[in-house]
Amino acid sequence: MLLGERIKELRAEHGVLQRQLAALLEIDTPMFSKIERGDRRAKRTQVIQLAEYFKIDKNELLTLWLADKILDVVENENELKLAAMEMAQSEMMI
Repeated sequence: MLLGERIKELRAEHGVLQRQLAALLEIDTPMFSKIERGDRRAKRTQVIQLAEYFKIDKNELLTLWLADKILDVVENENELKLAAMEMAQSEMMI
């Protein structure tokens, strides 16, 4: 749930409510809450919208989004999790 945690941090830093971001993404607030908690995955286009809204590099959020997807696939494989995280972090540095 790396992306959801970052979205929550950004919301707190900017004083934005979940319902405001839900409206931006044209989804309901409960759906946005699920994305933030990691119970549901955001769409790639939604991740880009959020990055543009917060005026941050879209690659920061897309890297977290991708890392979440990788972690879902390898949920019970600790070694693969670590390798995936290292790869995602090295990609973010490029």
